[in-house]
Amino acid sequence: MTGFAEHFDLKIPLALAPMALAAGGDLASACARAGTLGLVGGGYGDLEWTAREYQIAIDTIGGDAAAMGRLGCGFISWKLAENSAALDWLIANHKPAAIMLSFGDPRPFAKRIVSSGAALICQIHSLKDLPLAIEAGAKIIVAQGTEAGGHGATQDSGRGTFAFIPEAADWIAAHAPGTYLLGAGGIADGRGVAAALALGADGVMMGSRLWATKECLAAPKAKEIVVESDGDGTARSAVFDILRRKNWPEIFDFRAIRNDIHREWEDRIDHLKNAPEKARADYGEGVRNDDYNRVHIGIGESIGLITGIPAAASLIDDIQAEMDSALKRIHG
Repeated sequence: MTGFAEHFDLKIPLALAPMALAAGGDLASACARAGTLGLVGGGYGDLEWTAREYQIAIDTIGGDAAAMGRLGCGFISWKLAENSAALDWLIANHKPAAIMLSFGDPRPFAKRIVSSGAALICQIHSLKDLPLAIEAGAKIIVAQGTEAGGHGATQDSGRGTFAFIPEAADWIAAHAPGTYLLGAGGIADGRGVAAALALGADGVMMGSRLWATKECLAAPKAKEIVVESDGDGTARSAVFDILRRKNWPEIFDFRAIRNDIHREWEDRIDHLKNAPEKARADYGEGVRNDDYNRVHIGIGESIGLITGIPAAASLIDDIQAEMDSALKRIHG
């Protein structure tokens, strides 16, 4: 068992990615009760949503003290810089086991997180992000590769997961021993967990595969489409951020299924930025009609490994069994 797993009393070194508006209270609590780190997707820092979903997680966990020690939340750093009310509410009213910060400088919020007793998790997308996260006081680093679904570094500025993990592991061993490293991006089964461990990670943060579970807040129709797709069917771009009026920093973009509206605009990003009104109306009509040829499904390259929509606990059991089998093969 790794130090990360021992720290949170996990049965498998696995954390739920705090996917904004998808990783709600039901999914986070299911993961925590199943023996993994469950992080509510506080994302853009909507206080009402975060408070509701975090309370759902607490109510579902009930009196299970061990599971409560595996419950936390995640936020987008650049949005917290605009409004940190959800983070402030969480720290004032609860004792999360961990709080994750992604996409921006974690230092303005790190002190209040560490002072609350929560373990600070910082997601990074390149090696140059690592010293900043350590300076902030991160106990856990998540090295996210560009294979990941949803938001991440652009293909030009990011890293591939399985080249990134060992380099980050070596840096941490030399400069910040005692800090835990999680790999993320393109990992969707026990084989991927075992591979990340073999490369020097202390565990894995998993998004896309846990997105495709019964407890996830994503629309059932979107989940069905994911099951029918393969790993060739996603792409990174700014298309859906522009269509949704999300003003993300240019160093980040969004991996999603490459549907009709994505193909229409992916080679005309500048035109879309300069004249988005018609495309936004088209997207809005797609939302009203549940038309996923026009609506985004944020998912990673591991989509081809998603073959069903199980309950989270059942999936975690399968991942653990497959991880154990893969580790046995690695060790001969």
